[in-house]
Amino acid sequence: QVQLVESGGGLVQAGGSLRLSCAASGRTFSIYAMGWFRQAPGKEREFVAAIWWWSGGAYYADSVKGRFTISTDIPKNTVYLQMNSVKPEDAAIYFCAATGRRPSNWFSEVSYDHWGQGTQVTVSS
Repeated sequence: QVQLVESGGGLVQAGGSLRLSCAASGRTFSIYAMGWFRQAPGKEREFVAAIWWWSGGAYYADSVKGRFTISTDIPKNTVYLQMNSVKPEDAAIYFCAATGRRPSNWFSEVSYDHWGQGTQVTVSS
């Protein structure tokens, strides 16, 4: 099993920056890819970004492309989401996810086996 713990959420002003972290523990050697999803009140959980754990290749939702960056620190078993030029519509609970196999669909939450509890991001305008 892989356990995931997110941190770094909080209040950020529109136009500002925030960095989320997700620390993995347990069978981290089995991780193939990790992703970030978010869920705003009254909305479905949606894909934000994903990354190949070992190679670093990344995918982004169009809504965050050019503003958010996903990265890994393998010695620390941690994945980051650097959020720049934050917008009010970025406010949500952000969830970290991991999978031990190549996702059939990188953008779908059903491709990920392990989930964190989430961290809240609030944006003030």
